[in-house]
Amino acid sequence: MAKQQTAISPTRSEDYPEWYQQVIKAADLAEASPVRGCMVIKPWGYALWENIQRVLDGMFKATGHENAYFPLFIPKSFLEKEAEHVEGFAKECAVVTHHRLEAGPEGGLVPAAPLEEPLVVRPTSETIIGAMYARWVQSWRDLPILINQWANVVRWEMRTRMFLRTTEFLWQEGHTCHATAEEAMEETRRMLDVYADFAENYMAMPVIKGEKTAGERFPGAVTTLSIEALMQDRKALQAGTSHFLGQNFAKAQEIKFQDQEGKEAFAWTTSWGVSTRLVGGLLMTHSDDDGLVLPPRLAPVHVVILPIYRNDDEKRVVLEFAERVKREVAAQQYDDRPVQVKIDDRDLRGGEKAWQHIKRGVPIRLEIGPRDVQGDAVFVGRRDRAPKEKAGVGRSEFVATVSQTLAEMQQGLFDRALAFRKEHTRTIDDLNEFKAFFTPKNAEEPEIHGGIALCHFHDGPELKAALDELKVTVRCIPTDAPEEPGKCIVTGQPSTKRAAFAKAY
Repeated sequence: MAKQQTAISPTRSEDYPEWYQQVIKAADLAEASPVRGCMVIKPWGYALWENIQRVLDGMFKATGHENAYFPLFIPKSFLEKEAEHVEGFAKECAVVTHHRLEAGPEGGLVPAAPLEEPLVVRPTSETIIGAMYARWVQSWRDLPILINQWANVVRWEMRTRMFLRTTEFLWQEGHTCHATAEEAMEETRRMLDVYADFAENYMAMPVIKGEKTAGERFPGAVTTLSIEALMQDRKALQAGTSHFLGQNFAKAQEIKFQDQEGKEAFAWTTSWGVSTRLVGGLLMTHSDDDGLVLPPRLAPVHVVILPIYRNDDEKRVVLEFAERVKREVAAQQYDDRPVQVKIDDRDLRGGEKAWQHIKRGVPIRLEIGPRDVQGDAVFVGRRDRAPKEKAGVGRSEFVATVSQTLAEMQQGLFDRALAFRKEHTRTIDDLNEFKAFFTPKNAEEPEIHGGIALCHFHDGPELKAALDELKVTVRCIPTDAPEEPGKCIVTGQPSTKRAAFAKAY
């Protein structure tokens, strides 16, 4: 039997990591830059990120947050004030030590002079924002402070992969300041719910909400909550985190206020963030061997119209009809905004154009030729179906149902991803079964990622050592995990809850 032709080579089953890179290339999302570990996000990829920003920004503002901006450079002494924080980020920091360039004695440019204090290029902003909050907070009346910033950060990664792990990436980071621990913890949970809502209802990516174990917490946090998603290679992806920082950063940065009883107290702070990693997560959740598949709620274009003609007379008639269809489709509403539609009239062969839009993940393709004009119809292809699965539909019927079709596609992508996660989630109580779930039967077999194993656990060095050997981590303790007696899958020590275990990005 002949191998089925696909637009992306290799396929997911042949070489998943390389397939991922080829989808990015074929969809024209991004490419490597001359700067090691940094990427150029191209217009289609950036339009996708802009839609992610647009929706999340609205959700943040609806929960009472405001946007601000803080410096890219952070004095080294600021990071040193919170010991656990600096230890957690020290190896990833890029540091500026000199200022100004001048001509060197042997040509070229050399730094002119060292800085009085080295500046760290922002890996995260808890310390610099905390220093500002210390100025702004004097009384309980100044609280809460609810601020978010959209920014870039730099973490000096040794092994990079576009969107998933790059030296520089784009993100948002929320930083809030509260009068009580209860208020701050409520904020931490609220923002995790916002992320889960966005992931499931916009990205169509099912997630598990839960708490990180002590070993997986954000450096300096008291509690870290996360959303975890399962990719098509059965590896997990941490898609967003929300941290209850207690008073650790408030004490390090001297964020103090006079409470309602006139006593001096330290504030309680939180931080939370998601990044361009979401683009990688979206790609790996839905895409196939023909390229990117986009959930309609985030797609930069919902409908692309492909005119087909052989001569100038046909061109005039077809383009007039295409423009009419475009106006009518753009007048429809989907997800509280006009349906995004464009005509692609580039001078390329019809098949070549169609495949470009398939690889870029455009949800709906309309082919319009002279016969379609005569029949007052359009020829429809959907990205959630096989490329050759197309059908003629009357123009007015298509226009009247386009919003419903997009909604069905959005729900269908979520349902498919949820079914995949359920298929590859297993409750395990036996260590040998646990090992087999994540290990190939022999050396010739490709590496197995298993999926999500729900197991009892007892956090500690013995558990970590066993998991490191399997390249598995505790992703989180699911929020909805019931209390139940059991024994740790590795140590046999008593346990009251199951955690989600997986290999992860």
